[in-house]
Amino acid sequence: QVQLVESGGGLVQPGGSLRLSCAASGFTLDYYAIGWFRQAPGKEREGVSCISSSDGSTYYADSVKGRFTISRDNAKNTVYLQMNSLKPEDTAVYYCATVNGEAAGCVEYEYDYWGQGTQVTVSS
Repeated sequence: QVQLVESGGGLVQPGGSLRLSCAASGFTLDYYAIGWFRQAPGKEREGVSCISSSDGSTYYADSVKGRFTISRDNAKNTVYLQMNSLKPEDTAVYYCATVNGEAAGCVEYEYDYWGQGTQVTVSS
């Protein structure tokens, strides 16, 4: 069955970097759109960055543009989220999610399969 496992979260100081990984199993990543979402305490889950299955086009939320980079390695069946210049407001549980084919946007209702999440805490 489709399974996603996130890793790479942790505690980092403001201005630091982390790289999140999302390892996929049970399906071939090539034909799936992938998204990274996050949910901070007391807030709704939001789309952070998504990447298409066909042409590799990407979406970034305004709050992370220029700081985060999404990439996919189909050979490893893994998607990454490189997060630089981290801010305290980036603190959240980060989830990866996927859907067969394309997603029109980077919104959670479009994605069918979800990982368990990984905690990212940005604090001094």
